[in-house]
Amino acid sequence: MTTRVLIADDHAIVREGLRRILAADSAFEVVGEAKDGHEVLAAVRAGGFDVLLLDLSMPGRSGIELIKQVKAERPEVRVLVLSMHGEEQYAVRAIRAGASGYLSKDTAGGQLATALRKIAGGGVFITSAVAEALARGLQAPGGELPHKRLSDREYEVLLLLAAGESVSGIAERLHLSVKTVSTHKTHIFEKMNLGSLADLVRYSVAHQLLDSPDLPK
Repeated sequence: MTTRVLIADDHAIVREGLRRILAADSAFEVVGEAKDGHEVLAAVRAGGFDVLLLDLSMPGRSGIELIKQVKAERPEVRVLVLSMHGEEQYAVRAIRAGASGYLSKDTAGGQLATALRKIAGGGVFITSAVAEALARGLQAPGGELPHKRLSDREYEVLLLLAAGESVSGIAERLHLSVKTVSTHKTHIFEKMNLGSLADLVRYSVAHQLLDSPDLPK
């Protein structure tokens, strides 16, 4: 049985590369492409595919929130996340949001078909490191680092604040009100026991939060 795949990435050259990889395997058929979150949701509502190959960082709605919305509207769709960066910051959150796998783009060429086969068959494609992180979260949630206790939206705001974005700039980028972003900022400081923006930046640098994550565009 052929697995129908929708490729979602904002870079045409990446979409073309993924399409060529899948064209070499008769088990897969690329039935469509999307270049932003709005096109992904339109395709989800139209249906006609089995697996969503999703870049975490695209214009419009993207990342963890997009995964949640896709799964809310079509729970049967399997989601394989692609990222430009490593899995340390986002893989666990993506799986918890409903993704069935996480793959970095630098390994996609060799592992893409394997990952898609496993996901299409009802399995989950993650590395042993991600599996261990998920297990740790189940066994000892109270022992997690402070940033692990943030909601997905709060984590996005944390990364943007640490990267130097203003509250108004974050509001525009995430399509939120300034008041909502300010509330998220307050919750971040409370949950992480931080006293200032400088403390937040130091924490983010110390824990390498800005080295790998896909910041919203």
